[in-house]
Amino acid sequence: MAARRQKIWITRAQPGADVTAARVRALGHDAVVAPLLAVRALPDARIELDGVVALAFTSANGVRAFADLSGERSLKVFVVGAATAQAARQAGFRSVLSADGDVEALADGIAGRRAELRGVVLHPGAAEPAGDLAGSLARHGVQARHLVLYETTPVDLPASEIQALLRSDAVLLHSPRAAQVLAGLLKATPAPELRALGLSRAVIRPLARARLAARAHPPFPLEAALLNLIDRRP
Repeated sequence: MAARRQKIWITRAQPGADVTAARVRALGHDAVVAPLLAVRALPDARIELDGVVALAFTSANGVRAFADLSGERSLKVFVVGAATAQAARQAGFRSVLSADGDVEALADGIAGRRAELRGVVLHPGAAEPAGDLAGSLARHGVQARHLVLYETTPVDLPASEIQALLRSDAVLLHSPRAAQVLAGLLKATPAPELRALGLSRAVIRPLARARLAARAHPPFPLEAALLNLIDRRP
């Protein structure tokens, strides 16, 4: 059980937000689900797999967006971390390799197998991805292409709700995009008592200049490691 019951703001988009909230409550804390981003599938998105020999996913949302549009499950799949790997396996992909790191770690892992990738690595994802995976792969000499399947848009929260949320003990952030939205909110409404806990260094970076009680990220981009930070006071 938790040493002290805390109010934890869950900012990730659904359906992942409810999963995270359940884990937070299991630790003995109060979880408040108020996503900063909404995921919207692009209605005109099309998937062309000619010449594609592998898929690369940097989020579970990318996996779900691809799975909704294509029945292809035999391609080798590379993913950025454990949560995305789980989503890929649940979607029916059989060959899933995880970098257990960030986008650069994923690019390095794929590049290490470029001898067996005689074709294009397709990166299905968001209109504004967390990193330039296709560009990183190209620098490694791997053919790659980014395919936009969805977009994330900021959620318009009422001012009164924002003020209540910013009085949380800690806020959990799973993407740089969410951290960017939070940084914008903090410019108008500072929260010097709030602790910002991000899934990785890249996730927390947009909050570098924000006035906060603390900023922290785990050594590995795993949600279990992120949740361990809740009871570690600075």
